[in-house]
Amino acid sequence: MTASVFFRTVISGFIATFVMAMVAFLLGGMGFPALDIGYILTESFNHSLPGDPYHIIFGNLAYNIGGILLALVWVAFLRHRIPGKWITQGLIYGLIISVVAGVIISPFVSLAAGENFGIFYTNTWFPGLMILAGLFMHLAYGLTLTLCLRVAGVPELDK
Repeated sequence: MTASVFFRTVISGFIATFVMAMVAFLLGGMGFPALDIGYILTESFNHSLPGDPYHIIFGNLAYNIGGILLALVWVAFLRHRIPGKWITQGLIYGLIISVVAGVIISPFVSLAAGENFGIFYTNTWFPGLMILAGLFMHLAYGLTLTLCLRVAGVPELDK
């Protein structure tokens, strides 16, 4: 990966993460569960420490770094392995991220925060809505990421 592709991927990942966060807030206003991932991460950081030393800025920073890392993983390892044009690839990557989040990430982060959401949010009051909200968020991330990378001129996104 060249330096130019790296920086364009980082910027695209940041934009896609921002769009995902905005979709989460919009979904909260439409009757879906409010998913403030920065807050959830901050709570997991502070759970085992006295005095809550971590501010919400740290949770949001971790959230954005995670989104940028997912963009780098996409460009470095996955974009050549998933068939289709950018829109199909974005939808598939968003679906993959949503499944990984529901099976691995969310259960571990919730346990670190002193909760237990369960696999695919089964221990919440509204697992179906949580699955849909997570799916919409991650589809928005995948589509925005592949669109931004295409606009930024990162080569070989289309097959």
